[in-house]
Amino acid sequence: MNHGFTYTGIIGPRDEGLSLLEHLVVRHAHTPEGAWRERIKAGLVLVDGEPASADARLARGQQVAWVRPPWEEADVPLAYAVLYEDGDLVAVAKPSGLPTHPNGGFLEHTLLHLVRRRHPGASPIHRLGRGTSGLVVFSLNAGANRALCETLRQRAAVKVYRALVQGHPALDAFTVDTPIGPVPHAALGTVHAASAEGKAARSRVQVLERREAEALVEVRIETGRPHQIRIHTAASGHPLVGDPLYAPGGGIRADTSALPGDMGYLLHAFRLGLPHPRTGAWLDLECQPPPKLRL
Repeated sequence: MNHGFTYTGIIGPRDEGLSLLEHLVVRHAHTPEGAWRERIKAGLVLVDGEPASADARLARGQQVAWVRPPWEEADVPLAYAVLYEDGDLVAVAKPSGLPTHPNGGFLEHTLLHLVRRRHPGASPIHRLGRGTSGLVVFSLNAGANRALCETLRQRAAVKVYRALVQGHPALDAFTVDTPIGPVPHAALGTVHAASAEGKAARSRVQVLERREAEALVEVRIETGRPHQIRIHTAASGHPLVGDPLYAPGGGIRADTSALPGDMGYLLHAFRLGLPHPRTGAWLDLECQPPPKLRL
Protein backbone atom coordinates (compact mmCIF):
# COMPACT_ATOMS: atom_id res chain seq x y z
CA MET A 1 0.00 0.00 0.00
CA ASN A 2 1.16 3.51 -0.73
CA HIS A 3 0.37 6.56 1.40
CA GLY A 4 -2.52 7.88 -0.65
CA PHE A 5 -2.62 11.25 -2.37
CA THR A 6 -4.69 14.43 -2.51
CA TYR A 7 -5.46 15.70 -6.01
CA THR A 8 -6.26 19.43 -6.11
CA GLY A 9 -7.48 21.92 -8.71
CA ILE A 10 -8.69 25.50 -8.86
CA ILE A 11 -12.03 26.39 -10.43
CA GLY A 12 -11.62 28.57 -13.51
CA PRO A 13 -14.08 30.39 -15.79
CA ARG A 14 -14.96 27.23 -17.73
CA ASP A 15 -16.27 25.39 -14.64
CA GLU A 16 -17.71 28.33 -12.74
CA GLY A 17 -21.38 27.72 -11.92
CA LEU A 18 -21.22 23.94 -12.39
CA SER A 19 -22.22 21.65 -9.57
CA LEU A 20 -19.44 19.77 -7.84
CA LEU A 21 -20.59 16.52 -9.45
CA GLU A 22 -20.81 18.08 -12.92
CA HIS A 23 -17.30 19.49 -12.55
CA LEU A 24 -15.84 16.13 -11.53
CA VAL A 25 -17.57 14.20 -14.31
CA VAL A 26 -16.42 16.71 -16.94
CA ARG A 27 -12.85 16.93 -15.65
CA HIS A 28 -12.44 13.17 -15.15
CA ALA A 29 -14.45 11.62 -17.96
CA HIS A 30 -12.72 8.24 -17.51
CA THR A 31 -14.31 7.85 -14.03
CA PRO A 32 -18.03 6.91 -13.85
CA GLU A 33 -20.44 9.39 -12.31
CA GLY A 34 -21.44 6.80 -9.71
CA ALA A 35 -17.88 6.59 -8.42
CA TRP A 36 -17.79 10.36 -7.85
CA ARG A 37 -21.14 10.24 -6.05
CA GLU A 38 -19.74 7.61 -3.66
CA ARG A 39 -16.56 9.63 -3.04
CA ILE A 40 -18.53 12.79 -2.34
CA LYS A 41 -20.87 10.90 0.02
CA ALA A 42 -17.84 9.46 1.86
CA GLY A 43 -16.43 12.96 2.43
CA LEU A 44 -13.40 12.37 0.19
CA VAL A 45 -14.07 15.39 -2.05
CA LEU A 46 -13.48 18.79 -0.44
CA VAL A 47 -14.26 22.33 -1.57
CA ASP A 48 -11.98 24.87 0.08
CA GLY A 49 -11.03 22.23 2.63
CA GLU A 50 -14.56 21.22 3.62
CA PRO A 51 -16.84 18.35 2.52
CA ALA A 52 -19.48 19.48 0.04
CA SER A 53 -22.65 18.07 -1.49
CA ALA A 54 -22.83 16.80 -5.05
CA ASP A 55 -25.09 19.69 -6.09
CA ALA A 56 -22.99 22.46 -4.50
CA ARG A 57 -22.39 25.24 -7.05
CA LEU A 58 -18.77 26.16 -7.65
CA ALA A 59 -17.31 29.66 -7.85
CA ARG A 60 -14.18 30.82 -9.64
CA GLY A 61 -11.08 30.50 -7.46
CA GLN A 62 -12.40 27.75 -5.21
CA GLN A 63 -10.17 24.75 -4.59
CA VAL A 64 -11.53 21.27 -5.21
CA ALA A 65 -9.61 18.36 -3.68
CA TRP A 66 -10.07 14.60 -3.90
CA VAL A 67 -8.46 12.82 -0.96
CA ARG A 68 -7.61 9.42 -2.40
CA PRO A 69 -7.02 6.82 0.32
CA PRO A 70 -3.94 4.55 0.17
CA TRP A 71 -4.11 1.86 -2.51
CA GLU A 72 -2.03 -1.08 -3.67
CA GLU A 73 0.01 -0.28 -6.77
CA ALA A 74 0.92 -2.81 -9.45
CA ASP A 75 4.29 -4.50 -9.18
CA VAL A 76 6.94 -2.88 -11.38
CA PRO A 77 10.76 -2.87 -11.45
CA LEU A 78 11.88 -0.51 -8.69
CA ALA A 79 15.66 -0.52 -9.25
CA TYR A 80 17.44 2.19 -11.23
CA ALA A 81 21.10 3.09 -11.79
CA VAL A 82 22.78 6.47 -11.45
CA LEU A 83 24.86 7.16 -14.58
CA TYR A 84 26.03 10.72 -13.86
CA GLU A 85 25.58 13.07 -10.93
CA ASP A 86 26.73 16.53 -9.84
CA GLY A 87 25.20 19.43 -7.95
CA ASP A 88 22.96 20.46 -10.85
CA LEU A 89 21.67 17.29 -12.43
CA VAL A 90 21.50 13.54 -12.16
CA ALA A 91 21.17 11.11 -15.08
CA VAL A 92 19.66 7.71 -14.33
CA ALA A 93 18.84 4.48 -16.16
CA LYS A 94 15.11 3.70 -16.08
CA PRO A 95 14.06 0.07 -16.47
CA SER A 96 11.27 -0.87 -18.84
CA GLY A 97 8.01 -1.18 -16.92
CA LEU A 98 8.65 1.63 -14.44
CA PRO A 99 6.55 4.77 -15.08
CA THR A 100 8.48 8.05 -15.10
CA HIS A 101 5.70 10.16 -13.54
CA PRO A 102 2.66 9.41 -11.36
CA ASN A 103 -0.25 8.48 -13.61
CA GLY A 104 -3.33 6.32 -13.36
CA GLY A 105 -2.76 3.80 -10.59
CA PHE A 106 0.93 4.65 -10.14
CA LEU A 107 2.15 7.08 -7.48
CA GLU A 108 5.08 5.72 -5.47
CA HIS A 109 6.00 3.02 -8.00
CA THR A 110 7.46 5.69 -10.29
CA LEU A 111 10.95 6.85 -11.19
CA LEU A 112 10.16 10.34 -9.91
CA HIS A 113 9.26 9.03 -6.45
CA LEU A 114 12.36 6.82 -6.29
CA VAL A 115 14.78 9.56 -7.37
CA ARG A 116 13.22 12.05 -4.93
CA ARG A 117 14.06 9.74 -2.05
CA ARG A 118 17.70 10.62 -2.75
CA HIS A 119 17.16 14.12 -4.22
CA PRO A 120 13.94 15.66 -2.83
CA GLY A 121 14.00 18.59 -5.28
CA ALA A 122 14.66 16.56 -8.42
CA SER A 123 12.55 17.31 -11.51
CA PRO A 124 12.69 15.27 -14.74
CA ILE A 125 13.35 17.46 -17.78
CA HIS A 126 11.83 14.87 -20.12
CA ARG A 127 9.94 11.62 -19.76
CA LEU A 128 10.03 8.12 -21.18
CA GLY A 129 6.99 5.93 -21.76
CA ARG A 130 6.47 3.17 -19.25
CA GLY A 131 7.70 0.50 -21.66
CA THR A 132 10.76 2.50 -22.72
CA SER A 133 14.06 1.96 -20.92
CA GLY A 134 17.15 4.13 -20.72
CA LEU A 135 18.38 7.62 -19.89
CA VAL A 136 16.32 10.13 -17.93
CA VAL A 137 17.85 13.42 -16.75
CA PHE A 138 16.65 15.21 -13.60
CA SER A 139 17.49 18.79 -12.67
CA LEU A 140 18.41 19.35 -9.02
CA ASN A 141 17.75 23.08 -8.63
CA ALA A 142 15.66 25.83 -10.22
CA GLY A 143 18.50 27.33 -12.24
CA ALA A 144 19.48 23.99 -13.73
CA ASN A 145 15.86 23.23 -14.51
CA ARG A 146 15.40 26.48 -16.43
CA ALA A 147 18.62 25.98 -18.40
CA LEU A 148 17.94 22.34 -19.26
CA CYS A 149 14.33 23.00 -20.28
CA GLU A 150 15.51 25.87 -22.49
CA THR A 151 18.04 23.54 -24.12
CA LEU A 152 15.20 21.18 -25.02
CA ARG A 153 12.97 24.00 -26.24
CA GLN A 154 15.78 25.23 -28.50
CA ARG A 155 16.32 21.66 -29.75
CA ALA A 156 19.96 21.98 -28.75
CA ALA A 157 20.14 18.48 -27.24
CA VAL A 158 21.09 15.33 -29.16
CA LYS A 159 18.64 12.51 -28.34
CA VAL A 160 19.35 9.05 -29.75
CA TYR A 161 17.30 5.89 -29.18
CA ARG A 162 17.66 2.21 -30.08
CA ALA A 163 14.64 0.23 -31.24
CA LEU A 164 13.65 -3.05 -32.86
CA VAL A 165 11.24 -2.65 -35.78
CA GLN A 166 9.17 -5.07 -37.82
CA GLY A 167 10.46 -5.94 -41.27
CA HIS A 168 13.34 -4.44 -43.25
CA PRO A 169 13.21 -0.75 -44.22
CA ALA A 170 14.02 -0.19 -47.89
CA LEU A 171 16.61 2.48 -47.07
CA ASP A 172 19.50 2.34 -44.62
CA ALA A 173 18.80 5.91 -43.52
CA PHE A 174 15.63 7.99 -43.82
CA THR A 175 13.71 10.84 -42.18
CA VAL A 176 10.10 10.72 -40.96
CA ASP A 177 8.20 14.04 -40.79
CA THR A 178 4.68 12.77 -40.11
CA PRO A 179 2.72 15.25 -37.90
CA ILE A 180 1.59 13.92 -34.52
CA GLY A 181 -1.60 14.88 -32.70
CA PRO A 182 -4.63 13.56 -30.80
CA VAL A 183 -6.87 11.02 -32.52
CA PRO A 184 -10.01 9.27 -31.19
CA HIS A 185 -9.55 6.36 -28.77
CA ALA A 186 -12.46 4.31 -27.44
CA ALA A 187 -11.28 4.09 -23.83
CA LEU A 188 -9.39 7.37 -23.33
CA GLY A 189 -11.19 9.75 -25.67
CA THR A 190 -8.01 10.61 -27.55
CA VAL A 191 -4.41 9.38 -27.82
CA HIS A 192 -1.50 10.72 -29.83
CA ALA A 193 -0.90 9.19 -33.25
CA ALA A 194 -0.15 10.22 -36.82
CA SER A 195 -2.51 13.07 -37.71
CA ALA A 196 -2.59 15.53 -40.61
CA GLU A 197 -3.85 18.14 -38.12
CA GLY A 198 -1.09 17.37 -35.61
CA LYS A 199 2.10 19.21 -34.69
CA ALA A 200 5.29 19.02 -36.73
CA ALA A 201 7.64 16.21 -35.75
CA ARG A 202 10.89 14.85 -37.16
CA SER A 203 12.82 11.62 -36.59
CA ARG A 204 15.97 10.47 -38.37
CA VAL A 205 16.26 6.69 -38.62
CA GLN A 206 19.45 4.70 -39.26
CA VAL A 207 19.36 0.93 -39.82
CA LEU A 208 22.13 -0.68 -37.76
CA GLU A 209 21.44 -4.36 -38.43
CA ARG A 210 18.97 -6.41 -40.46
CA ARG A 211 17.77 -9.55 -38.76
CA GLU A 212 15.23 -12.21 -39.65
CA ALA A 213 11.91 -10.37 -40.13
CA GLU A 214 13.09 -7.37 -38.07
CA ALA A 215 15.72 -4.64 -37.94
CA LEU A 216 17.74 -2.92 -35.23
CA VAL A 217 17.56 0.83 -35.76
CA GLU A 218 18.91 3.97 -34.17
CA VAL A 219 16.55 6.95 -34.07
CA ARG A 220 17.56 10.55 -33.49
CA ILE A 221 14.60 12.74 -32.65
CA GLU A 222 14.61 16.47 -33.33
CA THR A 223 11.24 17.05 -31.64
CA GLY A 224 9.73 15.48 -28.55
CA ARG A 225 6.11 14.64 -29.32
CA PRO A 226 4.35 11.99 -27.19
CA HIS A 227 5.19 8.46 -28.38
CA GLN A 228 7.08 9.99 -31.31
CA ILE A 229 9.37 7.06 -32.11
CA ARG A 230 6.58 4.49 -31.81
CA ILE A 231 4.41 6.59 -34.14
CA HIS A 232 7.14 7.49 -36.63
CA THR A 233 8.51 3.97 -37.05
CA ALA A 234 4.92 2.80 -37.60
CA ALA A 235 4.34 5.69 -40.02
CA SER A 236 7.32 4.47 -42.06
CA GLY A 237 5.62 1.07 -42.36
CA HIS A 238 7.74 -0.60 -39.68
CA PRO A 239 6.10 -0.49 -36.21
CA LEU A 240 8.15 -1.49 -33.21
CA VAL A 241 8.25 -5.24 -32.70
CA GLY A 242 5.57 -6.07 -30.13
CA ASP A 243 3.92 -2.64 -30.09
CA PRO A 244 0.28 -3.35 -29.17
CA LEU A 245 -1.07 0.08 -30.13
CA TYR A 246 0.35 1.53 -33.37
CA ALA A 247 -0.27 0.14 -36.85
CA PRO A 248 1.68 0.63 -40.10
CA GLY A 249 0.98 4.21 -41.16
CA GLY A 250 1.19 5.53 -37.59
CA GLY A 251 -2.48 5.23 -36.65
CA ILE A 252 -4.14 3.13 -33.96
CA ARG A 253 -4.54 -0.57 -34.66
CA ALA A 254 -8.16 -1.40 -35.42
CA ASP A 255 -7.90 -4.81 -33.75
CA THR A 256 -6.69 -3.63 -30.34
CA SER A 257 -7.98 -2.21 -27.06
CA ALA A 258 -4.41 -1.38 -26.00
CA LEU A 259 -3.52 1.78 -24.07
CA PRO A 260 -0.39 3.90 -24.61
CA GLY A 261 1.14 2.55 -21.38
CA ASP A 262 0.82 -1.08 -22.45
CA MET A 263 4.16 -2.70 -23.10
CA GLY A 264 5.65 -5.40 -25.29
CA TYR A 265 7.91 -3.29 -27.53
CA LEU A 266 11.68 -2.69 -27.33
CA LEU A 267 12.68 0.98 -27.19
CA HIS A 268 15.65 2.41 -25.32
CA ALA A 269 16.92 5.97 -24.69
CA PHE A 270 20.53 5.27 -25.58
CA ARG A 271 22.39 8.57 -25.76
CA LEU A 272 21.78 12.17 -24.72
CA GLY A 273 24.14 15.04 -25.45
CA LEU A 274 23.57 18.55 -24.10
CA PRO A 275 25.41 21.53 -22.59
CA HIS A 276 25.85 21.48 -18.83
CA PRO A 277 23.25 23.85 -17.32
CA ARG A 278 25.82 25.78 -15.26
CA THR A 279 29.19 25.50 -17.02
CA GLY A 280 28.05 25.11 -20.62
CA ALA A 281 30.51 22.24 -21.13
CA TRP A 282 29.14 19.55 -23.44
CA LEU A 283 27.93 16.37 -21.70
CA ASP A 284 27.71 13.06 -23.54
CA LEU A 285 25.54 10.70 -21.49
CA GLU A 286 25.00 7.08 -22.49
CA CYS A 287 23.03 4.11 -21.16
CA GLN A 288 23.86 0.55 -22.22
CA PRO A 289 20.93 -0.96 -24.17
CA PRO A 290 19.35 -4.31 -23.27
CA PRO A 291 20.87 -7.32 -25.09
CA LYS A 292 18.36 -7.43 -27.98
CA LEU A 293 19.15 -3.80 -28.83
CA ARG A 294 22.91 -4.28 -29.02
CA LEU A 295 24.99 -4.90 -32.13
